[in-house]
Amino acid sequence: MSVFDRFSLEGKVAVVTGASSGLGVTFALALAEAGADLALGARRTDLLEDTKGKIEALGRRCIAVPTDVAVVADCEALVAAAVDQLGTVDILVNNAGVGHVAPSHKEDPADFARVVQINLTGAYQMAQAFGRACIAGEHGGSIINISSVVGMVANDAPQVAYGASKAGVMAMTRDLALQWTLRRGIRVNSLVPGLVHTAMTSAIEASPEAMENVTRSIPMRRLGNADEFIGALLLLASDAGSYITGSALVVDGGWTAQ
Repeated sequence: MSVFDRFSLEGKVAVVTGASSGLGVTFALALAEAGADLALGARRTDLLEDTKGKIEALGRRCIAVPTDVAVVADCEALVAAAVDQLGTVDILVNNAGVGHVAPSHKEDPADFARVVQINLTGAYQMAQAFGRACIAGEHGGSIINISSVVGMVANDAPQVAYGASKAGVMAMTRDLALQWTLRRGIRVNSLVPGLVHTAMTSAIEASPEAMENVTRSIPMRRLGNADEFIGALLLLASDAGSYITGSALVVDGGWTAQ
């Protein structure tokens, strides 16, 4: 096997949540280009179908399943559809999530609960459904939980709910890795992006002052581009990362190095 062959995902089936926009689309297309077939989940079905069409244009099999990760039955249905229509599941990219900025003394507790329900509980429910399928199929797998540097360090934006949920994702990653890697052969890691050009950062990018404040804290003095996260994703998804589990791989332009 050559060095580059270790990054191949030929014959693998990947499940990607939040695959209707942003990094989710980039991740899904990268996995397809590496050889995987895809099961896509998201709430916005029209955009989900767009992603499905792009993957099929690459010659890969793909199914699109309307999925709200906050609903247990939806998580189970997405994994079940992947097994039924694509034959198995090998990779889970737990990408679905929402952002939320609000001063804590004014924040509605219901908003806090909603963010945690989607970003943390939803990721756990997807991991459970995926893990059970791997165990039932008596094979290993790779779970990649998408966290955020805001789960590691605070910044000027008041986003306690988002930061707490993403810190929880990293804690969940470590615990699942200890439970499942040795006994079940399922590697579990976190990919931890810094700020990246997506719809979630559009408000920042619309304000020159906000952009200046943000980029001042990033040694590279810029936001990341979506394709700059592909290398880290493929490392964690493929045999190239076969000795990596329980880790948090940070891709942030040096922000947390400070």
